[in-house]
Amino acid sequence: MELDRYDRRILEVLQKEGRISNQELADRIGLSPSPCLRRVRALEDSGLILGYRALLDAKKLGYSLMTLIHISMDRHTPERFANFEASVGELPEVLECLLITGQDADYQLKVIAHDMEAYQELLLNRITRIEGVSGVHSSFVLRRVVDKSALPVGRA
Repeated sequence: MELDRYDRRILEVLQKEGRISNQELADRIGLSPSPCLRRVRALEDSGLILGYRALLDAKKLGYSLMTLIHISMDRHTPERFANFEASVGELPEVLECLLITGQDADYQLKVIAHDMEAYQELLLNRITRIEGVSGVHSSFVLRRVVDKSALPVGRA
């Protein structure tokens, strides 16, 4: 899909304000409501806009500990990886799972926990018990320096 300046501006605004009304979005980007809505629908239909979500405050929900975990696997087989990925996908504390290169690890997980005791339970009773996990290295997040989900939509 070829994006023009209006499409890019729509994407920029919607990434920051997903609940903005079509009228306000149209005013903000300099279009009338009807063509603005057509463009938003086209961006959704193309799959460029995947969905809309509410961002929650983890601390207000009692999650005070964020950890990055590097996971090493014993064997590099498609079955081993598929089993691991399915297993961590079932853990609600796992916010992100990345298959990585350039480390002594195969995966990096971003997890949240209420406290160190909850983290220990997650790590020892669930993550390390996944078949194939041979090594774990945890790094605790002290502070989020940059925390954004908006993608740059400037010129491609």
